[in-house]
Amino acid sequence: MTQFERLQDFIFDKLRKELPAHLSYHNTGHTKNVMRAAEFLAAAEGISEKDHKLLQAAALLHDTGFLVKRDGHEEISCDIACSYLPQYGYTPADIDTICDLIMATRLPQSPQTKLAEILADADLDYLGREDFFPLSEKLFIELKNEGLVKDEDEWNRQQADFMGGHTYFTQTAVNLRQPRKEAYVELIKLKIPA
Repeated sequence: MTQFERLQDFIFDKLRKELPAHLSYHNTGHTKNVMRAAEFLAAAEGISEKDHKLLQAAALLHDTGFLVKRDGHEEISCDIACSYLPQYGYTPADIDTICDLIMATRLPQSPQTKLAEILADADLDYLGREDFFPLSEKLFIELKNEGLVKDEDEWNRQQADFMGGHTYFTQTAVNLRQPRKEAYVELIKLKIPA
């Protein structure tokens, strides 16, 4: 078993046991989705093997801060990375890069490197995927449970605004996800009462 596989087992076990039960979206399923999307985008964008390993660790850890709280979860995720990554062979320079990647997922996104663009796009990959509506429903339920959105009308307005202002960064995501995401925005707008 590689160091990364050991880290992955440890983090997924921690998420399964310790994440608040009401997180219907920000859970192990989301983390796995982001890891798969990061893997796909990294291959499509021609990322080196070393960078790929750092990207995978960042994708794995990017939302671990939800173990503590939603607000500022990216910084908490970096603290968690700093706590555990040395035990799995990551150097201080590796950890700095991983934390930079995690911080690139904070909204509004403003990634500064190609790797950060990949993770930012992977985190919001679902906006242009076929499974958008079921995942969007999970996020709505999570936010409603936390009192961050009151009803479906408010949620549809927020989604239409957010998605209308969002752009993907990598050429791969622009080509693959942007057109469908734009179509979803139009469908959501149709649900908003005049």
